[in-house]
Amino acid sequence: MTGIREWSRDPERVRRLAYGATGLIIAAVVTTVDGGLSVPAGWAWLVLPVGLGAITLSPHYRALVFAVCAGFVAVVSTGESVQLGLAAAGLVFVSICADPARRPWMGWVGGLIGAAGALAVALLNQRGLYEQPFVFVAAGFLLATLLRSWSHGYALRQETDQLRGQAAWLEQRTNLARELHDVVGHHVTAMVVQAEAGQLGDDPGAALRAVADSGRTALSELDALVVHLRDPDAAIAVSAPPRLSDIDELLAQPLRQQGVTVRVQLDPEPGLDEIGVLTVYRIAQEALTNIARHAKATAAWVELVRVGDHARLRVSDDGIGPPRTPTSGSGLLGIGERVSAHGGSWELSQRPGGGTMVQANLPVANP
Repeated sequence: MTGIREWSRDPERVRRLAYGATGLIIAAVVTTVDGGLSVPAGWAWLVLPVGLGAITLSPHYRALVFAVCAGFVAVVSTGESVQLGLAAAGLVFVSICADPARRPWMGWVGGLIGAAGALAVALLNQRGLYEQPFVFVAAGFLLATLLRSWSHGYALRQETDQLRGQAAWLEQRTNLARELHDVVGHHVTAMVVQAEAGQLGDDPGAALRAVADSGRTALSELDALVVHLRDPDAAIAVSAPPRLSDIDELLAQPLRQQGVTVRVQLDPEPGLDEIGVLTVYRIAQEALTNIARHAKATAAWVELVRVGDHARLRVSDDGIGPPRTPTSGSGLLGIGERVSAHGGSWELSQRPGGGTMVQANLPVANP
């Protein structure tokens, strides 16, 4: 039953099955009719070779041939050959199904013309009203419309599922790139700063140990990210979720080793959930890393306070200030993505008195 259900969900298979059944019905009806036609019975047999020949044509012309056949079968039928209505309905059905137009009309119009012709012939011969062809043409049109609608809906669902999968993959890839930049890039920057400080300091051994510690941390975080490369369904996670206190204890250290005075002021109750804490940590990490790389500052400030229903993070320095034409590198792009994902806002601006200021406003978890 499962196999049959899966087989029946494929519109192309159902369409081929419907075409085959319709062809058998048309052949059975046309070959068994023997009287009561508006023309000699032999004329009805023309439908079979013409219909078979239409299979070799392009869909547009194929639909036109089937529409003409439907009109012909309908117009030659009479009250004594009512079974020909099944053939007319079948030809309208295949004409509409084979028509590549978004709104197929040839099969419908052909069948209606034939039905009107059958009615006119019946009235001229004083046989009374003959409405059966209209009923059969309408039935063929409705069945074809239902099949086309179902087939189109199935294709849209398939395409939607594929697009959702691609979107999820792109989102995971973006998250991975952001984590690689933020985590590994920060530790590598710290290693460079520590190595340079060791060359000028009195204790090169301590500097080497600090470099080794940073390297081990970077490798640990990198291993956690590589797990996601092997298994895209695995959640991206670092080895230890950061704390806000780590901003002062870990992120500010490379700057202090450069001789930069770093002051960190953190609200003890900023109202952030775990994701908000991670967002603040990563923004501060990127901002402090940029200060270490580019700012040429002597002092830096990190301030996190709650202002109403938002938590405001401000990282500033007294360095050379932002470039006149800031480029949207991986770091700034990552900040923007994190803030947008959390429903907040951010800006990069000139600090009053000189230097650079990065400010982000994030909604709190418990307003």
